[in-house]
Amino acid sequence: MKSKLETILIVDYGSQYTQLIARRIRELEVFCLVYPFNKITKKILNEIKPSAFILSGGPRSVLDKNAPKLNQEILKMKKPVKDMSLMQDNSDNIVMFYPHVSNLAKRAVMEVLDSRWIGQGPKVKLFEDSFSKKFGSNLPAIAVGSGTDALHLSYILAGLKPGDEVIAPVFTCTATNIPFLYMGIKILFADIDSNTMNLDVDHVNQLMNKNVKAIICVHYGGLPCDMDELQSIADEWRIPIIEDAAHAVGAKYKGLSIGSISDFTMFSFQAIKHITTGDGGMLVLKNKDLVDKAERVRWFGIDRKAKQAGIWENDIIEVGYKYQMTDIAAAMGIASLEEFDEVSNLRKKLFKVYIDELDGLDKVKIVGSNFTDREHAAWLFTIIVEDRYKLQEKLREHKIESNQVHFRNDRYSIFSDYTKGKVFPNMDSIEDKYLVLPLHTMMNEDDVRRVCSVIKSGW
Repeated sequence: MKSKLETILIVDYGSQYTQLIARRIRELEVFCLVYPFNKITKKILNEIKPSAFILSGGPRSVLDKNAPKLNQEILKMKKPVKDMSLMQDNSDNIVMFYPHVSNLAKRAVMEVLDSRWIGQGPKVKLFEDSFSKKFGSNLPAIAVGSGTDALHLSYILAGLKPGDEVIAPVFTCTATNIPFLYMGIKILFADIDSNTMNLDVDHVNQLMNKNVKAIICVHYGGLPCDMDELQSIADEWRIPIIEDAAHAVGAKYKGLSIGSISDFTMFSFQAIKHITTGDGGMLVLKNKDLVDKAERVRWFGIDRKAKQAGIWENDIIEVGYKYQMTDIAAAMGIASLEEFDEVSNLRKKLFKVYIDELDGLDKVKIVGSNFTDREHAAWLFTIIVEDRYKLQEKLREHKIESNQVHFRNDRYSIFSDYTKGKVFPNMDSIEDKYLVLPLHTMMNEDDVRRVCSVIKSGW
């Protein structure tokens, strides 16, 4: 039997059975550590992040004058939050997400299926050009199989090498940071701004050093980061900014489209995004000289243009990957582009209804509202509340789904080499408080008001 728990910490008070308990736990394939009760410190607890404790008592009575005490830091540890299963989609439920696949997209896919090209073909090129024109200020756009592919490709094109350091947010989809593990790159996790859930610029400044070769920023929920401040830091240290704009297609910062600002910008077309290709991604580049390399690296390192021109004896000079997009996916993307304004306007309308209904409510803080210098993409509507789980339970009772969407990366064991001993006070302050409410094209304004009515009734 395998446990879902990651680490059990046995606090030893002198019991004769401590090691026996530890052995039994390990036999269940659960990682287990034993520490004497008087060696437990806050630092140790933060490093281990135990999922559960076992207090292994000794022979002395707790009533004795000098009886050992329970370390108070144990009582301060975050308690595991009970997960809620996904709701079934039916007429009464308001679910978190719903993919937008129009009849236009379905017809476009069928046309491709009846054509010669279903893999990477002419539709991919058309999608790249159309996307670049709409969101990238005509900068080169490279279509790939996923947003993660696009991020990994950007890290390669930015010249990142094993041993380099990068600054990345501690709060993001793991897709932002896992490619660094492929590449042997050290991650310096930065705290978030608790008002925006984007990178904390002050912490980025503190982390900067000569070994940092890139700053990765994530526009959480669709709200652009403080790009001027981040760019000032990047310019000072002469390093690129790589934007993870998975949430932010259609967002703007000081009138500029996200996708036209930094050296590298990644977009995601995962199933529930504004633009969906089932799964897919796009990398927008400022440096046109990188296009040839980008196209090679996304297809095994092969010069595909030469191959299609009939030059089959071509060399491979660098490691490449199978990261290309298919024409099936591109056809969906082209259709999504044609409908983007309609989809975006609906999401922004629903986003505004949420703000109008909840703004000024004492128990609710809205993330990403009241900015005049940037335009929210309206992908996520996130609030900060006390007693989050109680609110989730109440919403669930009224057939409304809610969730956290992303999870702080320093809680994942895979990143433990980069998080030991690190503290993120802003992330800590809202970890148990942020909640994402439903927002998608299958909803209408009445649905939003129904959600808000439950919230305003209290929990």
